[in-house]
Amino acid sequence: MSIFFFFIPKLGSVHLYLFLFVSIYLIFVHIYLSIFVRIYLSIYLCLYLSIYLSIYVCIYLSIYLFMFVSIYLSIYVCIYLSIYFCSYLSIYLCIYLCSYLSIYGHIYLLIFITVYLSTYVHIYLSVCLSLFISHSYLSLTDFADETVIKT
Repeated sequence: MSIFFFFIPKLGSVHLYLFLFVSIYLIFVHIYLSIFVRIYLSIYLCLYLSIYLSIYVCIYLSIYLFMFVSIYLSIYVCIYLSIYFCSYLSIYLCIYLCSYLSIYGHIYLLIFITVYLSTYVHIYLSVCLSLFISHSYLSLTDFADETVIKT
């Protein structure tokens, strides 16, 4: 019983200040950790899924189509899948983190932060992955052009 009464804030006592300090500190720790966990998970999963699906689609298309057509189609399929997975993961992680953090913190602040960060992370990852994939597409087309010139 005495442990329970320790956490009940009393006006004008040290318990109130300690309780407020710990609760505010824990809210900031949860927000800080959730941002980096979501960014890491979305980048890792998007890159893994887009690279894996790009390789799978490229192998599948190279069996049935010519080499140049398969390179062209697999790059565009990879760009489409990476943007799709970025948006899906950012929405899913936004909902999951909002429901998890709303148990421990203030609901309106967390909804605002997760929606804002979800939109920011979605746009940032889409642009980064598109630039990464377009760079790899240019290197593949240069390689394909060199093989055509040599033959």
